[in-house]
Amino acid sequence: MPARTHTRSRPAPRGGGAETRLPWWALALPVLAFVTLLLLILDPSDAHAAPAEPSITHLLERVRTLTGR
Repeated sequence: MPARTHTRSRPAPRGGGAETRLPWWALALPVLAFVTLLLLILDPSDAHAAPAEPSITHLLERVRTLTGR
């Protein structure tokens, strides 16, 4: 049983190609992320060093000692 093909109800537009409109947030979100990262780079006084013993490392060490018994 052959499958039916669908035909277009309107002819394809001629000219310079497809016209696409982006929503406002498609441009606003990348710009906001870029500005935020740029401000973090320009103001490094808010950056703090990570603690010497991160909690995930401590947790993994605890799991390793418990499973080693």
